Formats: sequence, structure tokens, C-alpha cells
Amino acid sequence: MSSRKQSAELKIQELKRHTRKSYSIEDKIRIVLEGLKGESSVEDLCLKESISAVLFNNWSKEFIEGGKSRLNGEIKREGPSSELQSLKNQNADLKQLVAELTLELRMLRKSLNGVE
Repeated sequence: MSSRKQSAELKIQELKRHTRKSYSIEDKIRIVLEGLKGESSVEDLCLKESISAVLFNNWSKEFIEGGKSRLNGEIKREGPSSELQSLKNQNADLKQLVAELTLELRMLRKSLNGVE
């Protein structure tokens, strides 16, 4: 390989290292599963995906620990934050309504006791 081509490839690798890519959850899962299959070495996979072996190992560890926790029932499913907030608001409204109706019921009972 010519020194000019090597120099260009080194520059490309350097640029890739300095440019952070954000990976989606689906990408992380795909990469981890591909690594766990063992069809190619982790080193080759990391080169192909332009990630470090340390990052791959972190993702793998988190993936496995998350699976263990989920299977043990330690992690509850969380809905989207907007859905969760909507349910919290609805819950607060219902609690307020129950409090108001309870107060009204007590007042009605007191007034009925006074009538007898």
C-alpha cells in the first residue's frame, strides 16, 4: 500500500475517532447481539461499527444486566413520559373528586341526622 493511501486512511480513522456518533437503542442491541453470536471477533465488529471495544463491553454488560433484572421482575415497564404525566394528572383529579364527594357525603349525613 502506498504511503499516500496509508496517510489518507489514517486521517479518515482519526476523523472517525473525533466525531462522536449517537447510536440508537436498536443499533446498540443489534451490535451487542451480533457480538454475542460470535460469528466474527469483537475486534472486527468494533472496527466495522467504528466503536471501541470498551464501549462494546459496556453495552454488552448493560444489556445482560438489564435482561437479568427484567427476568427477575426488578424493572417495571415505564410508559412514555407524556402518557405517564397524563395518568398522574388524571389520578390527582380523581383524588380531588373523591375528597370533595366524601366531604359532601359527610355534610349530607350530618344534615339528615339533624332532621330526625
